[in-house]
Amino acid sequence: MTASAPKPLITADELPAISARHSARGQRTELVGGDLIVMAPAGGRHGQVAHALALFIGTHVRDRNLGRVFAAETGFLLRRDPDTVRAPDVAFVADERLGARGAPAGFLEMAPDLAAEVVSPGDSAAAVRDKAAEWLAAGTRLVWVVYPETRSVVVHRPDHPARALHDAETLEGGPVFTDFSVRVGDLFT
Repeated sequence: MTASAPKPLITADELPAISARHSARGQRTELVGGDLIVMAPAGGRHGQVAHALALFIGTHVRDRNLGRVFAAETGFLLRRDPDTVRAPDVAFVADERLGARGAPAGFLEMAPDLAAEVVSPGDSAAAVRDKAAEWLAAGTRLVWVVYPETRSVVVHRPDHPARALHDAETLEGGPVFTDFSVRVGDLFT
């Protein structure tokens, strides 16, 4: 029996071409430590909740001229060698971090200030926890993990325990947005 050669690691530079092939088949991709992660398209409830969240955040950001909101599938290059490119369902980056040129055509080589992930029925609890931890380790200041099935949001911040919020509770944007709030249940209507 011969040992198989290790699978070559993929780089962020190679990812767009690989993603295009998968996109043609209706699949989404991310890159984690040089390994390609292939995901099925999001379901209807997932998309509806992600859109509602993007509307709440986008309106808040636009009205206050705070920065830029990024929709699902926007890649953030979090680490090099081996490369990690993640794509949250919704993200926010403050204008002062983007600079005068704004967002690049390619991946943003930074962690967003806010990353929001909407959990799909097939997502494992461990994978969701790992992804939130990865965002925080990369420098994201606020991570919201949204659970449509339980109508709840788990808030992750560096050096704070995770906090679950439910339907009637209020989701706030601190430390990223000092004056943002939305009732959790409003994300699911």
